[in-house]
Amino acid sequence: MCSSFSLTIAYMMLPNLFVAPSTKKGRGVFTNRKIPANTVVEMSPVLVFSSKERLSIEETHLYSYVFEWGKTLKMRALGLGYISMYNHDYDANCDYEMDFDNKIITIKTVKGIKKGEELFINYNASPNDITPVWFDAM
Repeated sequence: MCSSFSLTIAYMMLPNLFVAPSTKKGRGVFTNRKIPANTVVEMSPVLVFSSKERLSIEETHLYSYVFEWGKTLKMRALGLGYISMYNHDYDANCDYEMDFDNKIITIKTVKGIKKGEELFINYNASPNDITPVWFDAM
C-alpha cells in the first residue's frame, strides 16, 4: 500500500555547467558563463553504499569519486549529476552540503566564478580548510 504523503525533491544543475579536461587532474566541472557568489549550482542525488560495501569500493577506481557519508562517515556515497566530478582545491570557489536524510549533495558558490573557470570544492568539507588530503593536491 502506498503512503498518501510523499516528499518531492527537486534536483537541479545550472545549464551552463559542463565537464572538460582540467589542469588540476583528469576532468573537472566548468562554467560557460559568469556565476555570482552564493549561487546554488547543483543539487543531485547520491547512491549510498553501506560500511560493508565501502570496503569493496575502496578497492576500485570508484574510490576516487565517492564521499564519506552518514553521521559517522562510515558509509560512502557516489554523487550523480556532476557531483563526483568537482576537483579539490584548498582555496575552493564552491562549498558542498550533504543531506543524509534525503540523500542529496548541494554545491553552492562561495566566490564569484568567471566564464570558463573551473569550479572546485575542498574535499575537507570547508572551502578554505588546508588540512592535507589523502593525495598530492599541489
